[in-house]
Amino acid sequence: MKITKKSAVTVGILGNILLFISKLIIGFLTNSIAIISDALNSLTDIINSIVLFVSVKVGSKSPDKEHPFGHYRSEPIGALIVAVLTIVLGFEVVRIAIDRLINKVTPIFSIHMLLILLITIAVKASMYFYTKAAWKKTKSTALGAFMVDHRNDILIASGAIIGFIGSNYNLAFLDPLVAIFIGLWIIKVGFGIGISNIKFLMGESPKKELLEKIKNVALKVEGVRSIQEVKAHYVGTLVQVELHIMVDRDLTIYRAHTIGRKVEKKVHMLEDVEKAFVHIDPIIKSRPH
Repeated sequence: MKITKKSAVTVGILGNILLFISKLIIGFLTNSIAIISDALNSLTDIINSIVLFVSVKVGSKSPDKEHPFGHYRSEPIGALIVAVLTIVLGFEVVRIAIDRLINKVTPIFSIHMLLILLITIAVKASMYFYTKAAWKKTKSTALGAFMVDHRNDILIASGAIIGFIGSNYNLAFLDPLVAIFIGLWIIKVGFGIGISNIKFLMGESPKKELLEKIKNVALKVEGVRSIQEVKAHYVGTLVQVELHIMVDRDLTIYRAHTIGRKVEKKVHMLEDVEKAFVHIDPIIKSRPH
């Protein structure tokens, strides 16, 4: 199966549904509240998956009358929602961990719970690496958030296993202590996802390296004498560029227009650029003294 944004999110949804059903069945069979509670955590993962699936699907739509510049903002919006949920999850992990540390709650070892945790790590690790492969190909912000969500679940499950090991060696504090560090790290990651996607929604200017690359590409087009100005901003995950090029004043309108179209085509071929708008300005010859 070809790895795409949609396939990565679809695999994520199916994987989360599989975990939810498995945990629920084992939870009811063993009458374990802990496992049933963990199943509800997988239910929130399904919700995250659906949010990202919708954002990816909407983002892939072609421009229309209501959205003439495309639907590229949908992915950052989906990633931002996941960022908020990630931060909430991190705070909840820290809250529960501090409560257990204060009340000296020791995790009770259960072979069924250990099995669920190992299955969660295995499934989530597969989903993480699959999503990462898709993210490397597409650099999708939605997939980046999804990838982090999988990694968070792996960390939480691994932390729970460490807690079980600690309880067997009379190290009850190990479980909440590890959970606090994991929760704080999840909060940090959530804020990172949020901040990186806000710039896509606010129309922030891209890095200077991209602006320089745009200039260099435009200057290589025959007929372009110099670049007067380059402005660019994010529209969703891609960049729109406004470029002012200088051409000889004696050129015909047709020739100047052709040069402008060539510049647009070359700049548009850059990976991060969605659209280029080129303004053509004549070089004004200085008057003789």
